[in-house]
Amino acid sequence: MRSVGKLEDEGANVTEESKSRAHWSFWLIGVVALVWNLMGIANYMMQMNAEKLAGMPEWWLAVTESRPVWATGAMAISVFGGALGGLMMLLRKSAAFYLFVVSFLGTIVTMAHAVGVPGAGARQIFEGMIMPFAVSAIFVWYARLARRKGWLA
Repeated sequence: MRSVGKLEDEGANVTEESKSRAHWSFWLIGVVALVWNLMGIANYMMQMNAEKLAGMPEWWLAVTESRPVWATGAMAISVFGGALGGLMMLLRKSAAFYLFVVSFLGTIVTMAHAVGVPGAGARQIFEGMIMPFAVSAIFVWYARLARRKGWLA
């Protein structure tokens, strides 16, 4: 027969274990973050290739052709930082949060240039500017939540 003290100790271990066991959404968001940012890297690489860039819509050409070096650098920081953040999240490292913050800041700087480029309609502004900003913000928010819940160490 077990003693009451031993049962309480086992209960404490179960509670501690459940704290560190990540929710299924953690894994889903980690994979989405990694894939999203890998697609961002592919987009970044495509924009560095003049042949592939020629096939893009006019509004996107206007954005990329007028983009200064600082905005291009910010885009690289955004997508590479985000991809590393997604990888660190899947590895359950707290560095994921900081990498997502850096990625988010890179997204803000990149979007600062894109605002006001002529030729973009509402759909293009959503796809090219608002959506990346919102998605980056969600990754920061979720990584912060995961840290508080003990899912990132």
